[in-house]
Amino acid sequence: MIVKEVVLCLQTKVQKMKIDKLNQISTGVGDKGTSINFNNIKYSKDDILFEALGTIDEVSSILGICFQVTNYKEIKTIQRTLQDINSQIATSTKDKRNQLNLISQSDIDYLEKTETQFLKTSHITHEFVLPGSESKQSAFLDLARTVTRRSERKIVSFINNYERDDLDLCLIYLNRLSDLLFIMARQK
Repeated sequence: MIVKEVVLCLQTKVQKMKIDKLNQISTGVGDKGTSINFNNIKYSKDDILFEALGTIDEVSSILGICFQVTNYKEIKTIQRTLQDINSQIATSTKDKRNQLNLISQSDIDYLEKTETQFLKTSHITHEFVLPGSESKQSAFLDLARTVTRRSERKIVSFINNYERDDLDLCLIYLNRLSDLLFIMARQK
């Protein structure tokens, strides 16, 4: 299902399409424990591909909660970039990846600039911090941070398993994102 969402996301860049039929959402393709990537290659649903995609989807969902409790506009930009990362992961051939919004150094620069801005108003000491100890918003941001760290581990496994060196910037992005989320969770 996650790959289908990525494909739908890619299609909406070309044209906005209204989904008004159940078979546009539920195709039954995954009913036997398999799914396909953007190149229509079939994988078992327990493949590391779907572990990587699903964990990034989790991060984005938790960030949706974070946005609701913080109203940090930067979170929406991050969520869109996470969709781009999932599209890149779900696309196994270089010719198809060239049609995507690939993660670039400017995406990483955006996170680093945002980190610098939030650091100015954060309360960070050298003491160990219990996740979520400051506020409800810090609890959600810490949860997003820990799931981001898990997504890094899943992507490393995916990169190693499928020899996908095109994902190096995606890995750096997620590493910076977890740092940013730590800083966001420490706001005064």
